[in-house]
Amino acid sequence: MKNLDEWLAYIERQHVRPIALGLDRVRTVSQRLGQRQTCPVILVGGTNGKGSTCAMLERILLCAGYRVGLYTSPHLLRYNERVRIDGEPVADEALCASFARVEAARTAGDEVALTYFEIGTLAAWEAFAGQPLDVVILEVGLGGRLDATNLYEPAVAIVTGVDLDHMDFLGPTREAIGYEKAGIFRAGRPAICGDRAPPRRLLEQAAMIGARLMLIGRDFDFRRQEGQWQYSGPAGKRSGLAFPALRGAGQLANASCVLAALDALHERLPVAMQDIRRGLLEVELPGRFQVLPGRPTIVLDVAHNPQAARVLADSLGDMAFHPTTWAVFGMLRDKDVAGVVQAMKQRIDRWLPATLDTPRAATADQLLAALGAAGVQAPPAVFASPAAALAEALGQAGEDDRIVAFGSFLTVADVMRSLNADAAKRH
Repeated sequence: MKNLDEWLAYIERQHVRPIALGLDRVRTVSQRLGQRQTCPVILVGGTNGKGSTCAMLERILLCAGYRVGLYTSPHLLRYNERVRIDGEPVADEALCASFARVEAARTAGDEVALTYFEIGTLAAWEAFAGQPLDVVILEVGLGGRLDATNLYEPAVAIVTGVDLDHMDFLGPTREAIGYEKAGIFRAGRPAICGDRAPPRRLLEQAAMIGARLMLIGRDFDFRRQEGQWQYSGPAGKRSGLAFPALRGAGQLANASCVLAALDALHERLPVAMQDIRRGLLEVELPGRFQVLPGRPTIVLDVAHNPQAARVLADSLGDMAFHPTTWAVFGMLRDKDVAGVVQAMKQRIDRWLPATLDTPRAATADQLLAALGAAGVQAPPAVFASPAAALAEALGQAGEDDRIVAFGSFLTVADVMRSLNADAAKRH
């Protein structure tokens, strides 16, 4: 392979299924690579809020002067977003070299079939292995127990929350999904849970293995104050905290999980209050209730399941008044489209359903049918892409209106590319 695009196209073809859960195959290749851990790992799972939690952890630890590796997924515009060292995406050349090492190990002896995500996880670890890092943060891809990131041993594990998503792989109920997510917990290690009503099976699994479970509302919590907030945990209270720069109704719960994890790691990775305050103020994460400057107001959010859509709806409700809210709306067909529509329909005045550029997409006509089933008045048109829907919204919206692009990472990515292209033309 000559470049990163060729590598990405190649690894996408190495397994007959895009998702194939299980650790045996990826462990075999990791052992062939001789991978080992030389610093603490923070493993972050949960239905929603994983990316925000990882971003806050990264920024605070960087502010404290630590060298940090971060692996997240999916990406919006460039694959390099998934693998960061010291806050910067890893260069194409380093990723290509990591993929080459993984491929050599994968095909040494009996060839091992690995998915795109599994190869990416091993390659990220290879990129980290070449650096003197103080801590590695890994975001779980799907579930937890059988996810490739769970190959590595966390010093602390976080489950931000549990809700219904990926039910074809994780089970049809919160209880089943909670068990899968609790699979990242380890005996004797801190296990942070940011769900105020955690599934019974998550609690049982933590107790069975002897994890040091810390629950929001019981062992740690937060309290809003005028212009600031307060965290309380086993190590005491931290007051006068700045609100995270990431907007959205759930970010204080995510930030509380972050502080609980940092408290648990205090002996290995001490962090000062000034680093926490600065990290919360400086953290950035595109596509998570990202409000763009200018008029009309444009909000980007990757919300793609009912829980995330409910949080988005609440966050929209906390914004200033806008006469009309337009929705650039695209989703994958294996998601709970009806649940997302139900969560958002009271916040949207004009729907612009769009087909995503992937075989997994729900077509705009299928989205239209879901809107009709939810009692939403039929939009006047459907669109071949989110970019086309955005162009329609920008052409029709008043300057005091609001445009919300949501439903998938792919929806937000297409809108971002369109906006970037328009900005480049203007300059």
